[in-house]
Amino acid sequence: MRTFLLLFWIASFLSACSVSKKSSDSKPVDHALWDSLLSKNVDADGWVDYQGFQTDSASLIEYLQLLSSAHPNDQYWSDDEQLAYWINAYNAFTVKLIIDHYPVSSIKDIKNGIPFVNTVWDIKFIEIEGHSYDLNNIEHGIIRKHFNEPRIHFAVNCASVSCPVLAKEAYTADKLDQQLTRSARRFLADPLRNRVSEGKVSSIFTWFKGDFTAGSLSLRDFINKYAPEPLPEDKDITFLDYDWNLNERPK
Repeated sequence: MRTFLLLFWIASFLSACSVSKKSSDSKPVDHALWDSLLSKNVDADGWVDYQGFQTDSASLIEYLQLLSSAHPNDQYWSDDEQLAYWINAYNAFTVKLIIDHYPVSSIKDIKNGIPFVNTVWDIKFIEIEGHSYDLNNIEHGIIRKHFNEPRIHFAVNCASVSCPVLAKEAYTADKLDQQLTRSARRFLADPLRNRVSEGKVSSIFTWFKGDFTAGSLSLRDFINKYAPEPLPEDKDITFLDYDWNLNERPK
């Protein structure tokens, strides 16, 4: 049974990573509607008002329909336009998944398919110009596969307490580099999710260590590049337990 589960997980992961860029002649979309929704329903500390998103569901659906009508492509979209689109798509479709099942204590409680095997991230509920995606496809098969950008791990939001916070603004091509740097610095300065002075950092840094240590960069080097203070040299890096409870704004 363990062998079966391991093989199934490997197959699912490889499937998520096998997504290639699709042929399309669509043009870049405007993320102003998503920006407005985030500004209204995410507070200054990054907690999300999912009931507010439910109230604004018509606007959210309008934005998701806009995303669904335009698949990024190399012909008309810059790399930054494509990456901003996919980050926003991941976050917006995640919010839609939560409000469709709200109230829910954790995103991990949303399951579809084979118990104990299929996860919420494998549910193919995203349609973009006739192509079906799940959240794993977007994160691993598109963003991580096609963009050499480790800071995306501080921008995509998995609707959980230990995730980097959901930004109060949409990601856009013209501000993308500054936004990603700001997200990285905010995450590492956040004592709820990292305690750099104690040598304790998020489990994200071990799950995706290879993304942070490309080339000759060490994990310590990467963390110190964005942390408010350097990791103590006399401390080994340890990883905090991950809190998968919903990142909902306290009522």
